[in-house]
Amino acid sequence: MDRRSFITKAGLAGAGAAAATTLAAPAIAQSNPKVTWRLASSFPKSLDTIYGGAEVFSKMVSEATDGNFEVQVFAAGEIVPGLQAADAAASGTVEAAHTVSYYYWGKDPTWALGAAVPFALNARGMNAWQYHGGGIDLFNEFLATQGLIGFPGGNTGVQMGGWFRKEINTVADMKGLKMRIGGFAGKVVEKLGVVPQQIAGGDIYPALEKGTIDAAEWVGPYDDAKLGFQKVAPFYYYPGWWEGGPTVHLLFNKAKFEELPKNYQSLVRTAAQAEDANMLQKYDYLNPAAIKQLVANGAQLRPFSQEILAACFDAANEVYAEITASNANFKKIWDSIVAFRKEYYLNMQIAEYNYDTFMMVQQRGGKL
Repeated sequence: MDRRSFITKAGLAGAGAAAATTLAAPAIAQSNPKVTWRLASSFPKSLDTIYGGAEVFSKMVSEATDGNFEVQVFAAGEIVPGLQAADAAASGTVEAAHTVSYYYWGKDPTWALGAAVPFALNARGMNAWQYHGGGIDLFNEFLATQGLIGFPGGNTGVQMGGWFRKEINTVADMKGLKMRIGGFAGKVVEKLGVVPQQIAGGDIYPALEKGTIDAAEWVGPYDDAKLGFQKVAPFYYYPGWWEGGPTVHLLFNKAKFEELPKNYQSLVRTAAQAEDANMLQKYDYLNPAAIKQLVANGAQLRPFSQEILAACFDAANEVYAEITASNANFKKIWDSIVAFRKEYYLNMQIAEYNYDTFMMVQQRGGKL
């Protein structure tokens, strides 16, 4: 082949490559169309762990699409009140919500099963059931009836049992107790004589200070430390048996989600799962220092007695029996959780329990 012929053919090949590149560019652009969504959070910006979860999700989605898929995050009250975030997504007022589904249990108790119910699973168990036990699909069957689709988007880990103005040692001590406690758990403790109170987060401290309520549950050490509850209700009980592994959800308007290109739908699922893990990791990192801070500032740690826990467990089972007898959606999901719960806690008694217990003994002995 002579030099002139080679150069001519090479030039043609280069032009072909350039043309291919030119043709590919619009295809890439079409696969990442411009989409702007609004997301209503149920949380204030001051809760950087929970509210911040939606911002982490938004950042992941934006970076993965070179800014073409933007999810604008709005704190509770900026578009709708925090407890109306799911309703806003369902109606199309916004395309998405970052919320805890048990907030809506009053409309149907089935809502609570996507988040946490008394004596169910811890965070690790909840994720196992959701991602590999069919939990996400089961909950989405229910959410579809609400015009929504959702994916786990955070977890706090097992929460604390709350702040009490006086010690409680027996079931008798709970009778007549006025406690700020959320929905489903309130229905359970009501059977033991507790008077559940629905009070917004910002009103808890003054209510405790004035004695309007006797106790209040919030979240856990890191979030609780910001509110100073130990000054007015020093007894800090654990565990929060009604929230062993509360899942925070990213909920999407179903029609809007289905309009997304398949690659965007996949990205939403992936980013949600990443944030689901990220939030729990953040709490696990921040809570150890926070609990030490709370104790240094006057909090007195107290475990719920076995008598109280057993009575609450029995009361919870009564509530489940009542609901499953009349609510087929609830029964279908709860039966799935119960079946996995039995196997999960059998397995956890072996290696996990013994390893953790040994290491805790070393910590208590000052060897760690």
